[in-house]
Amino acid sequence: MGSYGQAASFPAEAEAAFRALLAAPEFPCLGAKAALSAGSVFVRTYEDLGTERDSLALARDLRVFIESEVGQRSDYLSFAAIFHQPREQSEEQFEEALWRQLRKINRIDAARGADWDPAVAADPRDPHFCYSFAGHAFYVIGMHANSSRLARRFTWPTLVFNLHEQFERLRSEEKWQHMQETIRAREIDFEGSVNPMLSDFGQQSEARQYSGRAVEDNWEAPFVAAQEKDEGAA
Repeated sequence: MGSYGQAASFPAEAEAAFRALLAAPEFPCLGAKAALSAGSVFVRTYEDLGTERDSLALARDLRVFIESEVGQRSDYLSFAAIFHQPREQSEEQFEEALWRQLRKINRIDAARGADWDPAVAADPRDPHFCYSFAGHAFYVIGMHANSSRLARRFTWPTLVFNLHEQFERLRSEEKWQHMQETIRAREIDFEGSVNPMLSDFGQQSEARQYSGRAVEDNWEAPFVAAQEKDEGAA
């Protein structure tokens, strides 16, 4: 067995499987494929989703990723955190674990003095919400074995962090709409429908999209940014 009780083969097996998933011809996300082709997909593995020990490791690795040379020069960039456990979760259980993990690394981030990215909102009820770490906004994609969306289905629970500024750059270059239309057409080919949670940034909070579950109309993300708590106290 490896560290934290991992099977010794888990890190290599998980990374190979994730890269193979992105490379599959039918996989619909063109941004992920572009990042893979550019060599700018970072993959790190951990033992348990949402634990204190692995949260510290994830926060450290995510900061290294942000500060890396590749991170500063790549047009398409993704950081995938793959967890060995828990493997069998319902969509609701995974959603709860995803937000628990995001809360934990947010507290670590705030304790280090990091501000929320000023380009996006910290309140997940706000249509301009986007998760932030180390002052950089991220669109987070959750993946797990029991996702109802085929494109979100992966053997191990996984959080993929995509820099928000990538999408803003595509919008400013008037490339985003065509890319988005192509991705949605590919998704229809892949699983017969477009994810009903998808919406354009600023129309509805993207927090509703993170877990991959089709959430209820009155759903609210179980998240309050530590930075907002500090401002409230002040």
